[in-house]
Amino acid sequence: MEGIPVKVDHASDQIQVNVADDTQHSRDVKNNTAKVLRHLYGPVSYLLQLLGIKNIYAKKLRHAQATELLQCICNEIQKVNVEGTLGLRLHHTVIQAVKQGNVDFATEMIKYTPQLVQKTDINDRNIFFIAILNRQEKIFSLLHGLNNVKKMKMTSNVDRFGNNMLHLAAMLAPANQLDGISGAALQMQRELQWFKEVESIVPPICKDLVNADGKRPSELFTEQHANLVKEGEKWMKDIAASSSFVAALIVTIMFAAAFTIPGGNDDTGAPIFLGNDLFMVFIISDSISLFSATTSVLMFLGILTSQYAENKFLTRLPTKLIIGLSTLFFSIATMMIAFCAALAILLKGRSTKVVIIPIILLACVPVTLFVLLQFPLLVEIFISTYGPGIFNRKIERWY
Repeated sequence: MEGIPVKVDHASDQIQVNVADDTQHSRDVKNNTAKVLRHLYGPVSYLLQLLGIKNIYAKKLRHAQATELLQCICNEIQKVNVEGTLGLRLHHTVIQAVKQGNVDFATEMIKYTPQLVQKTDINDRNIFFIAILNRQEKIFSLLHGLNNVKKMKMTSNVDRFGNNMLHLAAMLAPANQLDGISGAALQMQRELQWFKEVESIVPPICKDLVNADGKRPSELFTEQHANLVKEGEKWMKDIAASSSFVAALIVTIMFAAAFTIPGGNDDTGAPIFLGNDLFMVFIISDSISLFSATTSVLMFLGILTSQYAENKFLTRLPTKLIIGLSTLFFSIATMMIAFCAALAILLKGRSTKVVIIPIILLACVPVTLFVLLQFPLLVEIFISTYGPGIFNRKIERWY
């Protein structure tokens, strides 16, 4: 407990006591702090909204609340008899969730009531058939969580049209699923990935079974994807034609620059700035740009002259496009480095920093534009071709 300060005046017979008003001081501090916080709330709230953090937080909060509600629903659903009327309604709800892409809802419902996977709709299609037809890979991957007996039973079924799982994978995906993929070639690649994945799961006999129309899965795939193959061919040839033109220009410029070096040659034919470090930077960058652009041209020519069969869209054509775009980007970057090095050599000692720094910044503009326009496509192609894939085969056993 703190004492109260007392002031004693020895020249007087009276004692004066001064008590400090600490309560009032504390109240003033709190009021000032509240005023500061009120003034800061507006700018901070605006900044969070501008950066999208507030919106992300609201979405995360809604998702957490929806997940908690879903868990409560699933706990009650476990008590429902799936063979009754309520079970039929529940199965219809899950089917609609699969079609609409409500993966979280459908996945949790299937895991809590695994009996639903054995039920079929009016076309004799189970949940995995619906998932394939609507290209819902997360729900289809749940098939890997079944034991071998149940998996064999699920994959051996046929619908009332005589289609097995591979027939459904051979059908063209819904437009809303394809629209989320850049370019017809990558859409074709995704369709092939689906067909190959389902083909690896179904019994071998399913590959040769015919449906009610007398068509095998491979024949149905060719028929359904004929237009997509043509669109994919046109898409790749358009990119290859425009990119090869740019790469050919770079080859021409860099080849000419190698023989018209900055500063020229002396009487012996040797470059005047041969001993300059920047000259070596120029020569190395010029050579790398020339070789990269040449490689890019060859790759794009390979795309233009390739045979556009269905299976070529899986890895071969995307690989050529990856190499072509990568080397083109590298050639543009090294060309800009060679340009800046040449200017630095010629302007050395003449207010170099004042001139070179703005030029270097301007030289970054073409590289930046290429990154913004083409690099996202390059990354998407690489991930789609050599990434981990959209299917999860390491699902834990749940039924």
